[in-house]
Amino acid sequence: MSTTRVTLFEDIFEVTTLNPDRKIFDRVNRIAATGTTFECDLLLDVNSEIYSLGEGEKVTLVLASTLNLDGTPDDHFSYAPNAGEPTLADNYEYVMHGRVFDITYKGDGMVVIAASFGGLLMRLTGDQRHLSSVQPDMRLYILIKKD
Repeated sequence: MSTTRVTLFEDIFEVTTLNPDRKIFDRVNRIAATGTTFECDLLLDVNSEIYSLGEGEKVTLVLASTLNLDGTPDDHFSYAPNAGEPTLADNYEYVMHGRVFDITYKGDGMVVIAASFGGLLMRLTGDQRHLSSVQPDMRLYILIKKD
């Protein structure tokens, strides 16, 4: 079954720096990473107690509007998968749910997307042609697995 209908963005990122502005919170690492295909820049807070990433590691990162493989929208207020039915999350090691709180359009067709996942922040900067599916105030999932 294809997941193209639910995927808003996907790329492989290489972690370039761990905690670029020094470590602020005990249980959170901020990673800086660069996309290998679309050359997007990523800053992402990750709960380091449950998922560890190091400099030089590569991860596949997906932004999705739903975890349902058939594209059925989530209600975004609760997570209650149907027992026994596979979801997009089954293929990933680290999944968070959040909301886009800012989209800034820069010159030269660049866009900066800011989202919060329960206080863990993401800033994704790249060509708006590749990020056009992400909309202001959108609720979404971020899914990550190591390559």
